[in-house]
Amino acid sequence: MELLRQVIIVSACLTVAAGAASSAGAQTQQQIDWCVNEGNTFSPDLSIGGCTAAIQSGRWSGKDLEWAFNNRCRAYSEKNETDRAMADCTDAIRLDPNDGVAYLNRGGTYRDMEDYDRAIADLSEAIRLDPNYAAASATRGIVYSDRKDYDRAIADLSEAIRLDPKVAYFYDHRGKAYRIKGDYDRAIADYGEAIRIGPKDAYAYNNRGLAYAAKGDYDRATADFNEATRLDPKVAYFYDNRGDAYRDKKDYDRAIADLSEAIRLKPNDAWAYLNRGSAYRDKKDYDRAFADYSKAIRIDPNHGNAYGFRAEAYLDRKDYDRAIADLGEAIRVLPNDAWAYNNRGLAYAAKGDNDRAIADFNVAIRLVPTVADAYQNRGIAYYAKADYDRAIADFNEAIRLKPNDASAYNNRGVVYRGQAFMYRNKGDNDRAIADFNEAIRLKPNDASAYNNRGLAYAAKGDDDHATADFNEAARLKPN
Repeated sequence: MELLRQVIIVSACLTVAAGAASSAGAQTQQQIDWCVNEGNTFSPDLSIGGCTAAIQSGRWSGKDLEWAFNNRCRAYSEKNETDRAMADCTDAIRLDPNDGVAYLNRGGTYRDMEDYDRAIADLSEAIRLDPNYAAASATRGIVYSDRKDYDRAIADLSEAIRLDPKVAYFYDHRGKAYRIKGDYDRAIADYGEAIRIGPKDAYAYNNRGLAYAAKGDYDRATADFNEATRLDPKVAYFYDNRGDAYRDKKDYDRAIADLSEAIRLKPNDAWAYLNRGSAYRDKKDYDRAFADYSKAIRIDPNHGNAYGFRAEAYLDRKDYDRAIADLGEAIRVLPNDAWAYNNRGLAYAAKGDNDRAIADFNVAIRLVPTVADAYQNRGIAYYAKADYDRAIADFNEAIRLKPNDASAYNNRGVVYRGQAFMYRNKGDNDRAIADFNEAIRLKPNDASAYNNRGLAYAAKGDDDHATADFNEAARLKPN
């Protein structure tokens, strides 16, 4: 899980307020300091109290009072009291419609409410009022990222960095956008810059670790997660992410230890249970895996991934009915999840219900037409129905999408061999052998490919090659 710091909402200029305070007395000056809360020294409640006192004092009015509403808006936002924050930001804009900070703060509040269109409108107005307002450009970029419009996010965050290159969180958020786009090297560079500016920022290390993990560089990933946990040992997600990296390295005991710590720190985190369950599943400890998956479902009965993960464990155990039931729940919660349809198709196929399997593979392919595995799985189901033409068409597409997948060549070869047997077409055995050759080239230790090629040679009457292949298959897989 990627963690990014909250957007810093900048306070309004307080020249008028500070000047007026000279005649206001010590108590009023303290309240002003609470309201301004420079450097976030005071709690949101103290800030709200100070701003409320200033608003009710009658010492300021009109534009001169705008600063108090603006800062109280910020404090309410920090408390997630979005309705009160919105009311105060709107009053600040009413009192001074040319103050870009008020639009920035209200835009940030709209973002908290997930009203991204209004957030962008306010942030665009802040930028129009002050084209050099780096925080406004950055915050709009973050909102675009929330909307998954990563190109616009990167453009705005790049502008913010151009205007103010010394703010770490600008790089942090741009790094997130690059990471989600799969541009891991740029993401790592941005997180590195955030770390250079703020070397004690645990979140930047965590986020760079995620980018390294996405590249498959698990050693650097775990090193960054180590630093994140050292800097802030009470953040559960850091252990969760390091646990995932250990799991990817097949160091399941360390993965389980980290995920257990994540659960200790945050006992109601469904994802931590899911990830620990998957580590237990990797160890073939299915009882503990099922316990963790079921706990995740109890925490969040609408967690589609929890049903999907538990279903995969049921598939491992060949408990197809329970797998189908869980995948039905996953699809109910996540109706556009192609993998849930794909996996339910696998369960139906394993039960011999190839029509239902093909129907599910059709939906998976419609939702994500570029996933080779779904074509391959559908091809296997067509082969089971002796629909060789459709099977070959699906394996062709699987090979086009994933040309280095040995299993696709192996499976297509099996279909050609089946056609040769069914229709006595000798040419199909030659095609089969060509496919098995490619499967063996891509995966030289695949016993099934040698066995299948041996059968094709035997069908052609080439007993010498057939025997050699059967011997190699037996050597690679003696049992």
